[in-house]
Amino acid sequence: MPSSHFKPTRLLVVMPNWVGDAVMATPALRVLRELLPACFIGALMRPGIDEVMAGSRFFDETHVARSVGVMGPKRVAAKIRPRRYEHALLFTGSFSTALITRVAGVSSRIGYDRDGRTFLLTDRLDVPRRRDMHPYKRSSTDPAGYAPVPACEYYYDLAAHALRRFGVRPTPMGPLELVVTTEERLAARELFDRAGVDPKAVQNRRLVLINPGGNREEKRWPPERFAQLARRLHERHGLMPLVNGSPREEQLVEEVVRLASPTPAASLPRHGMTIATLKAVVERCRLMVTNDTGPRHIAAALGVPVVTLFGPTDRRWTTIPFKDEIELIADPTLPEEEVANDHPERCRVDRIAFEPVAEAAERLLKR
Repeated sequence: MPSSHFKPTRLLVVMPNWVGDAVMATPALRVLRELLPACFIGALMRPGIDEVMAGSRFFDETHVARSVGVMGPKRVAAKIRPRRYEHALLFTGSFSTALITRVAGVSSRIGYDRDGRTFLLTDRLDVPRRRDMHPYKRSSTDPAGYAPVPACEYYYDLAAHALRRFGVRPTPMGPLELVVTTEERLAARELFDRAGVDPKAVQNRRLVLINPGGNREEKRWPPERFAQLARRLHERHGLMPLVNGSPREEQLVEEVVRLASPTPAASLPRHGMTIATLKAVVERCRLMVTNDTGPRHIAAALGVPVVTLFGPTDRRWTTIPFKDEIELIADPTLPEEEVANDHPERCRVDRIAFEPVAEAAERLLKR
């Protein structure tokens, strides 16, 4: 293999496209940085992921680009070609990102063998299948489907494979990691002022972040239950609820704020929340309650306790190394060999009742 037995001097890491996945890649990024100290490590990432990674010291340079249209891969490849990378490590699973590194002239391209890109990779890992893994091989449901390997392990295993190819022995996987910059803290302070958040609540971390959104509607716990939870945490624990969401979720956020009345919940999208600001906001919170979505991973990376609601996506896809999290699933009786994604009706997120969520939040507050 072109990557064998040679420690790289110039390595390109192609970052995941989703916020949560980018955070779950940080244990792999840390081991690369620590074990390849003399290597120039660059990163290719889409806009927004650069905000998540701001302040981190994993990379010597970042290339921020989005491949759009037929000529998109060629344009992105032209941005990274001048750096003359020897190796590319693809955390993404797409055909297009493998094509970009090939067109950019990166001779060694390491990634998982998926999305029809076999011929574009010089060093390939098989994606774990359910028929090959315990306990999933006991099930007759989609045996050829991908096994729900936690994304943290998925990315770390790829980095470890590359390190062994370079003749370096990987160290054990560590925790999630993010950095909050001074600029992000200043932006969060301005956001708190615009939203009318009590400065004493900020200073004393008397804030709870409610995250009712998600990339798919079926992953969203009902807004009236989030509102009920906001009232309970305010009345019993004196926490001010902050309701977060992307710009596309502002209507959902406003509904939760309205339903939470008379509790003074603050709508963050209304006051100009950004991904970068979110890190500094989360840092000041005592607790987060969220659906299975990106902010959950930001909370874990910053050491903020989190209650996460899963359904119908199987929680094992995104198991993270974080002790201050309580995971709640829609159907605890689902056999372990079955994957929740294959049983969307049985594993609807709205099957999670209110009281277990409230009790989990209060349990974390007492720790």
